[in-house]
Amino acid sequence: MNVPRRTVLVGGAALALAACSSSSSGKFKRYDGPEVTRLQIVKNRRKLYVFNGQTLLRDYKIHLGNVAEGPKRFRGDGKTPEGTYLIDRRNPRSLYHLSLGISYPNERDMAYAAYYQKDPGGDIFIHGGPNEGDKRGKDWTAGCIAVKDEQMEDIYAMVRLGTPIDIFA
Repeated sequence: MNVPRRTVLVGGAALALAACSSSSSGKFKRYDGPEVTRLQIVKNRRKLYVFNGQTLLRDYKIHLGNVAEGPKRFRGDGKTPEGTYLIDRRNPRSLYHLSLGISYPNERDMAYAAYYQKDPGGDIFIHGGPNEGDKRGKDWTAGCIAVKDEQMEDIYAMVRLGTPIDIFA
């Protein structure tokens, strides 16, 4: 059988690329379960709940901002927001393994901060843990929601852009 040289080259390149992508993408899982329709954070329970409609799919223990009590109001206050937001971005190159962006600040948050002539802050994410060997306390983020890296891989695979997230005290 005489196979054209171009077919062999293209096939070889495809195999090489597949090998590279499978070895370097171990943190990117596949999720074929029910659609995630809402996330809920209950800060005083230190829990993240993942829902499809009214059905709880999973729950995770979380770490919060280093000032856990009260809603985030201003940049640098160390608090995790409270309110209803959306997952608005995905960051596969996060300093904290993987991350999903939360649409903080919303209009209400911005109006509150503007009244006090302060910056409401931003860049609030659900993300993985700190780097290896970087041991931190119960609530160590600057306002984000942190989970273990393996859990973040699951969450990253399950949650799509536009998913609502409610953050309760």
